[in-house]
Amino acid sequence: MLTIGSHVSFNSNTQLLGSLEEALSYGANTFMFYTGAPQNTVRSKINSEITKKAIDMMIKKNIDYSKVIVHAPYIINLANNKEDDKYDFSIRFLKEEVKRCEELGIKYLVLHPGSHVGLGIDVGIDNIINALNIILKDTTVVILLETMAGKGTEIGSNFDEIKRIIDGLNNKENIGVCLDTCHLNDSGYDISNFDALLDEFDKIVGLSYVKCIHINDSKNPISSHKDRHENIGFGTLGFDNLIKIIYNPRLEKIPKILETPYVEDLPPYKYEIEMIRNKQFDSNLKSKIIH
Repeated sequence: MLTIGSHVSFNSNTQLLGSLEEALSYGANTFMFYTGAPQNTVRSKINSEITKKAIDMMIKKNIDYSKVIVHAPYIINLANNKEDDKYDFSIRFLKEEVKRCEELGIKYLVLHPGSHVGLGIDVGIDNIINALNIILKDTTVVILLETMAGKGTEIGSNFDEIKRIIDGLNNKENIGVCLDTCHLNDSGYDISNFDALLDEFDKIVGLSYVKCIHINDSKNPISSHKDRHENIGFGTLGFDNLIKIIYNPRLEKIPKILETPYVEDLPPYKYEIEMIRNKQFDSNLKSKIIH
């Protein structure tokens, strides 16, 4: 069965229940959310009663809660220890996010590995390893390192860097990988032959580490290092290539999450999910969303 959803909101009043209801309105059977704004530290207390109502509704709707994803905030950068207080903040804040996931009963937390900001890849990777060894000491949450586009000094834009991080961790049971189709393309990987790409990933890292896939088209050509997402079928990756990835039998049990851009401030996910389920590209999708 296809497990597909999108990024949804999470607000202080409706919390997980609101996120679930939004996902259901899109025809999704999974979803991803931030537990607060990704750009700041403002967080509301997790309401256990709302969480229970949401989980009960998921059971009724036959949604596998273990495949619902949380995304860590952007302001965390584990690769940068130029200033001790900022590095300590990133570790502390990610620890708090992990605890919030535990409170919510969420298994997977997607994380951008970080940017070395001129320190160099080797130092940046060592910083990430050190931080994750602190954070993963005692938790049930699995942190998923997201493959990055290679913008600026980002770490994790190639499989070797992901492997180096994983190799340095004491607790490998609680680490995984989130593949992002736009990022893979923009970093230089050819997604048009995805089985060959999976073979390469399996050889270097291990396919068993893949626990989530972000499905996004790209506004840019391969190796652009830009990281600009496009709606499904409207970018350089193309609908047919993305469909082959979504329905690849080797990834059948992996949740697929859309992070495609809004169309004139309106979410496209209901229409994109319908298009994906029908396996039929609709060139009028954007005008349908607006009207």
